[in-house]
Amino acid sequence: MELVERIERADDARLADYASLNDQRFRRRLERDEFFIAEGFVAVDRLIESGHHIRSVLLAPSRVERFSHHLSTLERAGSAVYVADADVIAGVVGFDLHRGVLAAADRRASPDVHEVVDGARRLALLEGLNDHENLGAIARAASAFGFDGIIIDRTCTDPYSRRTVRVSMGEILSLPVARVDGLSAALATIGAAGFESWAMTPGVDADDLWSRPIPDRVAVVLGAEGSGLDGDTLRAASHRVRIPISPTVDSLNVGHAAAITFAAITRPA
Repeated sequence: MELVERIERADDARLADYASLNDQRFRRRLERDEFFIAEGFVAVDRLIESGHHIRSVLLAPSRVERFSHHLSTLERAGSAVYVADADVIAGVVGFDLHRGVLAAADRRASPDVHEVVDGARRLALLEGLNDHENLGAIARAASAFGFDGIIIDRTCTDPYSRRTVRVSMGEILSLPVARVDGLSAALATIGAAGFESWAMTPGVDADDLWSRPIPDRVAVVLGAEGSGLDGDTLRAASHRVRIPISPTVDSLNVGHAAAITFAAITRPA
């Protein structure tokens, strides 16, 4: 337990990475493209497994024993482990942190599209998703159903945001995520690599998800709720595909639609 350092004051400089977690503008300026925060035991477990360099971990006293099996790994990596009472943590982050477990880790450079495509069979392409929780839910479903990577356009939210990492239960940290200017060029690249691309849309003229044969390599293309996919993206995809739902329901949450589609693609033959 020599690795563990006790923190008594919220203004201790060692906790600067965790300041004002509820202030998004401040966090963007502080984190930039250098580091990110993971919150909760499962997310931090996945963070450690992912191989990202961990700058530090911050724990409430009641969480130290549950976390003790990670201490030798963190010590070898040169990562600090801080322990502070709940009121001290609240004074740093700006709210009562019930989970009592945080970690700060260095970001990795984003791979390019070719790195994500190489060797993959199942991909998710996302356009215009500006909701952290939707992106996190899609990443969690992608990992659950054995998808190999994610490609996002420049208008999508930050895949390393604290809420995205938390909602994904840390799964996004083990998936390669490439960011591109637009999906049309990415669709051309994956098409040349032998992928069939399915643009998900509620359009009545789209193919029924349950009737489409599953190709060996497929990319699921999803857009933001409301606006959906851009016209150029729809035209660039191999197929337009819809999930048949009750006519009394307008649409599905994009995270739910993604999970249904991923499950349909990976179901036993």
